[in-house]
Amino acid sequence: MAFEEGKFQEVLSEFSATSEMLREVAANFRQDLQMGLRDPASSSMRMLKSYVGLPSGKEKGEFLALDFGGTNVRVLRIRLEGEGRYEVLKRVGEPLIIPGKYDYIGKGSTAVQMFDFLAKLIDEAIDGDHDTKFYLGHTFSFPSDQDDLNNARLIIWTKEFATEGVEGKVVNDLLTAALERRGIKNVVPVAVINDTVAVLLSAAYKNPDIYIGSIYATGHNTCYLESSIHDPKGFGVGGMILNLECGGFMKLTPNRFDVELDKNSEKPGEQRLEKMVSGRYMGELLSMAIAELLDEKDKKYDLTSVDMSMIITDDTPELKKATEILAEKVGRKLELKDVKRIKELTTAIAVRSARLVASSYVGIIWQRAGEGKIQPQHVAVDGSVYEKMPLVKENIARALSELLGEDAAGVDTVLDNGGSGLGAAIAAAMAVQ
Repeated sequence: MAFEEGKFQEVLSEFSATSEMLREVAANFRQDLQMGLRDPASSSMRMLKSYVGLPSGKEKGEFLALDFGGTNVRVLRIRLEGEGRYEVLKRVGEPLIIPGKYDYIGKGSTAVQMFDFLAKLIDEAIDGDHDTKFYLGHTFSFPSDQDDLNNARLIIWTKEFATEGVEGKVVNDLLTAALERRGIKNVVPVAVINDTVAVLLSAAYKNPDIYIGSIYATGHNTCYLESSIHDPKGFGVGGMILNLECGGFMKLTPNRFDVELDKNSEKPGEQRLEKMVSGRYMGELLSMAIAELLDEKDKKYDLTSVDMSMIITDDTPELKKATEILAEKVGRKLELKDVKRIKELTTAIAVRSARLVASSYVGIIWQRAGEGKIQPQHVAVDGSVYEKMPLVKENIARALSELLGEDAAGVDTVLDNGGSGLGAAIAAAMAVQ
């Protein structure tokens, strides 16, 4: 059964992202930033203070970094040498759950079990040295209330975590107690940051002219340096980094597939930008569109962003790989003509994602520039979609050019891979130097 051409074009058009649409998104994003700066409750973004500015680049010394963003936890011992130079001296890591062996994140698991496990990893990272003083930075990527650089109180677990006794608690207090139970009194947690903030700190330590950091992966979030806000303790330079939690940006016009996806999601009415751009949801949008084209509207095909990448990069005349993926996931072998159409649709979804993300960056760039000229700068990005999804980087660049005009020549995006660990070490250095 070949797709009906008119129906295909109608579905394809749902995922267009015109220059006019992007300009409206960027303007709305900037307006939401301005509203949030006056009153965070008036913005669709959380606008969370990080209580840290940018590194000076002169941070030096040996620090510990705890990278806790999901089920796989890492502890690194890092020597900062200043001017963007650093060396990872030790790296240890283990998952918080191994089915059949242990589980520190499921129902019935406790804060004591989880943080004792973290303390064990830290002990390994310092090779059992309980004498030398180590300062520790902590990248903790869960929604938290924070009123200084070292005081993050978990609001609610996400990512299927259900460990009891952590919500409502200051995570570094729990960590300190676990270290003391293990007899480790020489490791002092001094900073806790979000993974997006860690990316910005890591990139800014290594390169000048970086004021925006972003995660573009399974989920999506961005932070930026707001020069009008200063912490009395003055950690860092240039102002304060705001963690926008911009996956929750709502001033967008969703198409009918976005609306349906949201309605059936875990949290309807929330995280609109994330649901339109992130790796977690793009495959689902593609599945819904294909189901409609095949008159199987309620069918779920379980296509992923990895599948999308392989479909887009299949340049063989017969689209052999794309045909195989679709046959497996859709449950039937499609005609070549229809596989070509699905490749076009897949491309449109990925391109829309990149262009919407770029529009949010432009909103921040406009906000930072104010009435002045846009300064040359890099936007630091980490994440699998940015790094591995074909067409993303070039379409971000194209959208920046459309929205910024001649100023786009001085603005680009750069990959900062694995900044969570380095960023935590830098935050620790900034807290004590």
